[in-house]
Amino acid sequence: MEPTTRDDGQGQRWLARASLAAAAGAVLVLAGFAGARTFALFGAGVLGTAVTAAAVWWVLSRRGPARYLALLLALAAPVWVVVAYARAHLVWVVLMSGGLWLLAAGAGRAALGPRSAPAPMPEAAAPAVHRPVLIMNPRSGGGKVDRFGLHAKAEQLGADVVLLAGPEPVDVAALARERAAAGADLLGVAGGDGTQALVADVAAEFGLPFLVIPAGTRNHFALDLGLDREDPATALDALADGVELRVDLGRAGGRPFVNNVSFGAYAEVVQSPAYRDGKTRTTLDLLPDLLARHQGPELTARVGGHDVTDPQALLVSNNPYGAHDIAGLGRRTRLDGGVLGCVAVRVTSAAQAAGLLRGSRSAGFTARTADAVVVDADRDSIPVGLDGEAVRMDVPVRIEVRPGALRVLVPRRRPGTYRERPPLDWRGVASLALTVRRHPGAGSGASGRSD
Repeated sequence: MEPTTRDDGQGQRWLARASLAAAAGAVLVLAGFAGARTFALFGAGVLGTAVTAAAVWWVLSRRGPARYLALLLALAAPVWVVVAYARAHLVWVVLMSGGLWLLAAGAGRAALGPRSAPAPMPEAAAPAVHRPVLIMNPRSGGGKVDRFGLHAKAEQLGADVVLLAGPEPVDVAALARERAAAGADLLGVAGGDGTQALVADVAAEFGLPFLVIPAGTRNHFALDLGLDREDPATALDALADGVELRVDLGRAGGRPFVNNVSFGAYAEVVQSPAYRDGKTRTTLDLLPDLLARHQGPELTARVGGHDVTDPQALLVSNNPYGAHDIAGLGRRTRLDGGVLGCVAVRVTSAAQAAGLLRGSRSAGFTARTADAVVVDADRDSIPVGLDGEAVRMDVPVRIEVRPGALRVLVPRRRPGTYRERPPLDWRGVASLALTVRRHPGAGSGASGRSD
């Protein structure tokens, strides 16, 4: 018989078997070397983690001596756990068991990945571009436009570059609209996410392709498109060898956004004039009153058919962030799902803060998706963080998503493209591990051979 050249999932089955073996090894290591102390080890770890989470809550919600005592407790709790393991001479047991669990989880996810990981966004052939216009802010990102030679490279590729070099504020949206009306067949911008959103909205209005150049400070939108934020000049490769992605565009209170809109504690903090010069100090000064509801609006949100009452922090994103990202500050595999992600957090005690470790099962944590979210409050206007920019909006604030509104031109090669890890489904791993593959020709009357 000639050897088969097709894998037929054999590699995934062996990964699943390796995952189960590593998980069994982790349990056996604990049982064999810790014995009855296994439950005590587990309990100490859980207690230390819960105490640390509660102490962090006290650090954020208290001032004065109470804050410093809480900080001391947050640092001491993990140390206590390590010391408890060391006194029992079981540090190596915990490390070995933990390493085996990590190996089991990694192999299990790798085994399930081809079946359960979200597919990447589909790519289309890039349109022919003859009159690209790129708007660049030389001050953005600490001077990335000059540092990476973006102006010169863009002109070499045939782009018309508009520099926002003057001291006076510029209406970027009006500038982009003027260039589009004058015949530009592509709009792009080198700047932060807020500026990206303004030009993207104009590109969507005119049906033009849009080029993202990550020359800002964070550029989360570019990150989720797979662009290299450390070398923004590589984004210009899309003009010579690019593909087109159709992505969604958000709108909140009539204003566009590409990443997210935040309400509550974070939105209040970024409104402070002192925030830009001292982010950590300003946050620690303001959070106690915000978390205790001594200041700030009382919010309500209608997320699809679900009501969220009085969240301390609310974040609505253009497509949901990863399922395991409680903070909503991680990555999005796709930007073309046609839905908003909504994450709300309400914590009123140290016990609830510790409970957030349970993720989506926590009573203080709500995660939903919807095509529209309406945020209301007990006052006429509220502070909002729009792609990280501090603004105020009249209530109610309606947030919507415009599916496939934006044609984004990106380089064909994007090493930063992200794919969310699939959830670790142990039943799926076990089922895959126990699957027996029958070789071709093994039918009725023929005995099958397993791997």
